[in-house]
Amino acid sequence: MKILRPKDVKTKGMRQINVRGGSQRVLALCLLFVHFESLPYGERLQGSTMKDADIKRLFYVHIFCIVSIILTTFIPSFFLEDFSVLETHLTWLCICSMCVAIINVVLYLQVKPNPSSKRSSIFHKISRLLKSCVYFFISCLLFHAIIVLYGAPLIELMLETFLFAVILSTFTTLPCLCLLGPNIKAWLRVFTRNGATSIWDNSLQITTMSSVIGAWLGAFPIPLDWERPWQVWPISCTLGATFGYMAGLLISPVWIYRNRKQLTYKSR
Repeated sequence: MKILRPKDVKTKGMRQINVRGGSQRVLALCLLFVHFESLPYGERLQGSTMKDADIKRLFYVHIFCIVSIILTTFIPSFFLEDFSVLETHLTWLCICSMCVAIINVVLYLQVKPNPSSKRSSIFHKISRLLKSCVYFFISCLLFHAIIVLYGAPLIELMLETFLFAVILSTFTTLPCLCLLGPNIKAWLRVFTRNGATSIWDNSLQITTMSSVIGAWLGAFPIPLDWERPWQVWPISCTLGATFGYMAGLLISPVWIYRNRKQLTYKSR
C-alpha cells in the first residue's frame, strides 16, 4: 500500500498545502504567546491601557491650559479698572503669559512622563532651573529678532514686540523646558521627522506649530485699511498665536487618540 506524503496530497481547485511551513508558523505563534504571557501585566498593557491613560492626562492638562487663558480675559477686570484685551493689551499679555507659565510648570511637572528614578541633588536642581530660565530668555530674544526681521519696528514699539516674543516663547519654549528640560539634543530630536518617543512629544510638535502658524496668520490683517482696534501692532499677532495655541491644545489629544494604533514609539 502506497503512503502519500503531505507534499503529494492535492485537491481539485485548491493550492498545494505546505504542511511544514504551516507548522513553523504555528510554532512561532505559540512561542510568541508564551513570551507575551511571561511578561508582567503592566508591560502587556503598555501599548493600549498605558497609552490611553497618557492621552487622558494630556487632555486634562490641555483643558486646564485653555481654561487659564479664558480666565485671563475677564477675571482681571474685577481688580483693574478699564481692563480689556484690546484697550489694555500689554497688561493682558503680561497676565496671560504669567498664568500660562504657572499652569504649564505646575501641571507638566506633576504629570511629566518617565520621571528620573535617581534623586537629584539640590545643586543639580538649582542649576537645571537657572539653565531653563536662561534658555527661556534666549528664546524670547530670538523670537524678538525674528519678528523684527519679518517687518516689526526695530526701536519704535519695542516693548510691544518683546512682550509678543515673550508670550510666543511661553506657548512654545516653556512646554519643551517642562517636559524635556534644557536639553537641546532632545529638542532637536522631537522636532525632526519621526523623532517623537511619546504622545507628549507629538503634543509639543502640534502646539508649537499651531502657535507659530497662528502668529504668522495674525500678521496678515495689519496692513489692511480696515481701521479696526485689533489691527494695532501686535494685537492681531498675539491673538493669532493665542488662538493657534488653544487650537493645538484641542487638536493634539484628538489627533493622537484617533491615530493611537498607528503611533509607535522607539525608546531612545
